[in-house]
Amino acid sequence: MTTTSHLNALERRHASLDEQIHQEMQRPALDELKIGMLKRKKLELKDEMSRLQAQTRQ
Repeated sequence: MTTTSHLNALERRHASLDEQIHQEMQRPALDELKIGMLKRKKLELKDEMSRLQAQTRQ
């Protein structure tokens, strides 16, 4: 997998997690644990995307 395609896959997963978080926030009974887990996962993906972008600029 090329760096660009890997980065695109990470961006799609990041957007998917964002949508999942949004859906969870709309529920009448919020699951704070699940929302926290999704947010941590989203942040991990963002960090990985930043590392890949920095590597491609070098």
